[in-house]
Formats: sequence, structure tokens, C-alpha cells
Amino acid sequence: MSEELVDLLTSSQFVVAILVSVTVFATLFTILTPLFGGNELKARMKSVATEREEIRARERARLAAEKQQNRGSLRMEAKEGGVRRIVEQLDLKTALADQATIDKLRLAGYRGQQPLNIFLFARLVLPLVFFLVALAYVFLLGALKEQPTMIRLVTCIGAAYLGFYTPNIYVSNKANKRKASIKKAWPDALDLMLICVESGMSIEAAFRKVSEEIGTQSIALAEELVLVGAELSFLQERRMAYENLANRTKLESVKSVAQALVQAERYGTPVGQALRVLAAESRDQRMNEAEKKAAALPPKLTVPMILFFLPVLFGVILGPAGIQVAQRGGIF
Repeated sequence: MSEELVDLLTSSQFVVAILVSVTVFATLFTILTPLFGGNELKARMKSVATEREEIRARERARLAAEKQQNRGSLRMEAKEGGVRRIVEQLDLKTALADQATIDKLRLAGYRGQQPLNIFLFARLVLPLVFFLVALAYVFLLGALKEQPTMIRLVTCIGAAYLGFYTPNIYVSNKANKRKASIKKAWPDALDLMLICVESGMSIEAAFRKVSEEIGTQSIALAEELVLVGAELSFLQERRMAYENLANRTKLESVKSVAQALVQAERYGTPVGQALRVLAAESRDQRMNEAEKKAAALPPKLTVPMILFFLPVLFGVILGPAGIQVAQRGGIF
């Protein structure tokens, strides 16, 4: 019975059926997810509102502590959870995370202690899960049975190694996509901010208005601008809000704007003039990147044209002539 089960699970027909099932599920998931996914912008803005309330509560607590001359810890004790208890008991934050990891999570849009706990818990559990799955597939189902035992063990260890770095890969991809979204929408946000500032709005109101308008183009940028507005209202120094924006996005264009706003706050220079110059530079940079991608298309299309387009073109051109030659029985 066990041999028949192993033969069934390792047969080509079973593998093809599994692949077809996964393909159908992925197709249905891709089509139906936008219909039932809800409003992502609304959900992200709700999370940002929570972050804003945390900033307000933290600053109020700090001011109250300074007033009472009590410099004790102001950190509110959160409700203990299972994942958090495991992370704290095993001290995973010291072993598996550093400041670069926290910055990467923030760049990917994950803030607070809970995403960090889930990330560390995933790095602890996924290697074991991947190793057990690979062990069952290699030794129980008979995969790689023609290979030596050492090779099969190395394969299982490699699967565990992959599971250990899977959370890092996911967070890196998420951060890169979020960074690209912010970079694409940043010139338009600068144009909107310039219009708001020159119309007489304060910089806080400009950030709030731009965050409402830019959300349809980039949810990530709208989220960051809302956080900047909250930090401008509650932090001790406005400079810290601009520097935090540059640190969260890791973009040179955003860093230039942050430095210009800091200098405007310090020396009293006009904000509108600096925003106009930086907006023009951002648009030019975006156009240069688009032209660079367009210039790189011909070399990339050479191989697909040779493999796919030219055979079809030759078939279309020479096909009728070949049919006529075949009907006549020869060229002459």
C-alpha cells in the first residue's frame, strides 16, 4: 500500500495535476482578490492614524515626565502575546535582528514591535518547517533516491537555509516595491506641495493636503506624508520630522527636499522657490530614467526577435511559395 502511494505521489501525472491545480488556483486568486480585497488606501490610512495617535501619546507622556522631573521609562506595557513571549524568552531580537533589520522593516511599511516579533518568529520557525518538508519529500516520498544519502541531507539543509532567509527576501522585495512607488509619485507630490505652499497654506497643511490627493497614485507616499504631518505637530524640532522622512524612504530626491526644508526652517528662506527647483529636478530625473529604459529595449528585444519573430516572418513570406511549389511538384 505504501509503495503504491509513493508511486502515485511521484508519478508524472500526479505532478502535472498538482501544477494544473496550482495554476488554476493562482488564476482565480488573481482575478477575485481585487473584488474582495477592500480599499487598501483606507486600511493603510487607518494604520497611519494609529501611528499618529502613538506619536501624540508618546510626546504627551514625555512632556508630562519632564514636568514632573521623572525620567523613568515611558514605554507603555503592551498586552502579552504568544509570539512576543517566544521572542522575548529566546531573546531573538539580540540574536537575529539589528538596527538595519528594523530600518528595512520600516522601509517596507512595517512599523511597531508586532511586525518585528512576527519577522523574528518567522526566521525561527521557517527553517524547521522547510527542513521537515524537504526531509519528508526526499526520504519518505523517495525523491532523489538515486543520489547518495549525504547529497540528500545537504539538500534538506539547503532547504532549511532557504527558509531562514525567506523572511529577509520577502521584506526586501516589499521594501523595493514600496521605494519604487514613492520614487515614481514623488515629482507629482512636489508639484502639489508647491501649489499648496504658494497658495498660502502652511507646510503642515500642505503635507496633509498632498497626502489626501497623492493616495490614488501611491499609497506608500501618502502614508509617509501623513506621518510627516503628525511629526511636525508633535515632535520637539521640525527638523527631526524631515530627517525621519528621508531615513524612512532612503531616496536621494526625498533627502534633498528634506535638507531644503530644514534650511528653510533654519534660515527663513522661501520654501516655494526651493520646492520649484527640486520639483523640476525630480521630473527631469524621472524622464531620464524613462529614456534610459527605452534605450535599453533594442538589445533586450534582439534575442526574442531572432527566436520568435523571424521564424514566423519567414513562414508567412515563404509559406505561400512553398505551397505552390508543392502543388506543382517542383520548381520547374
